[in-house]
Amino acid sequence: MEPNNRTTYTVTEFLITGLDDVQHPKLVGAAILFVLFLILIGSITNICVIAFNKPLHTPMYFFICSLAVVDIVYTSSISVTMLNVLLGEERRVPYAPCMIQCFLFHLGSTMEPFAIALMAYDRLIAISYPLRYQTILTNTNVCLLIMATWAVGCIFASLWTGIVNNLPFCGSNKLPYSFCEYAALVRAACVNPTFYFSVASTVATTILWVNLALIIFSYMKIVYEVMQMSSSKDRKKTFNTCVSHMIVVACFFIPKVLLILVTRVGLVLTLSHRNGLIIGSTLGPSLVNPLVYCLKTKEIRGRLKNIFKRSEINPNM
Repeated sequence: MEPNNRTTYTVTEFLITGLDDVQHPKLVGAAILFVLFLILIGSITNICVIAFNKPLHTPMYFFICSLAVVDIVYTSSISVTMLNVLLGEERRVPYAPCMIQCFLFHLGSTMEPFAIALMAYDRLIAISYPLRYQTILTNTNVCLLIMATWAVGCIFASLWTGIVNNLPFCGSNKLPYSFCEYAALVRAACVNPTFYFSVASTVATTILWVNLALIIFSYMKIVYEVMQMSSSKDRKKTFNTCVSHMIVVACFFIPKVLLILVTRVGLVLTLSHRNGLIIGSTLGPSLVNPLVYCLKTKEIRGRLKNIFKRSEINPNM
């Protein structure tokens, strides 16, 4: 835990070196920019469609909005630095922006499983207790739940950022990662990283498994309730309301769980492989989420169709 007996320096900027081995950096940068553009367009579209349509001011759509905001924060936080390195050929990141990026990345990574778990809770109440849905998930209660999860996310993000902000650096400001994050900054500091990695890994894994367990429990209860329905038509209709969310759950949790299992069996990943997995597991689910809810959610899809129809009828507007 204690810093080594070496001279420490005041670091004013960091050097991102995790992307040095990327072949065709301009092409990779353009691909990341295109993915980020799709994520922002899809997430902002979902937020705007829900915000400007009062019939959609219901718990499920508030949770979708929260997830969209998380996706915007999560992906934007890492993409700016990567685009700067790959397209702008600028590897230097000033100290303060690096710490801000670290905070935003860990805020997003903490919030994502919480946001998805809240949506599972919404489906659980809607299917298991339909008559009490409006009284249990009032708009006030939904807002409190969302604010509570954001508060928890901010606490953990502040914790990791506060830890690395107080670490001593022994002259090397190189980060062999793709952007500023807790692991990159710990590895650059002149401390034994084992303790810091163990603590972060334990907390992050606990957050992931607790939320996944809550989601699994919710769907076990949902499956039980659906099987009690006498009509196959009702069963199918009820199940279809969960399809979008199940896709989101699979896209987010499967890569995370596989990464945990791979490391637990002793397979050591190179930094290049780790960087690639983190980028993919961050941008991938955030790209799928808005597309799934735009295409699979009947109400959002219907509102978008109405908007496009009006724009065709009134092309000058």
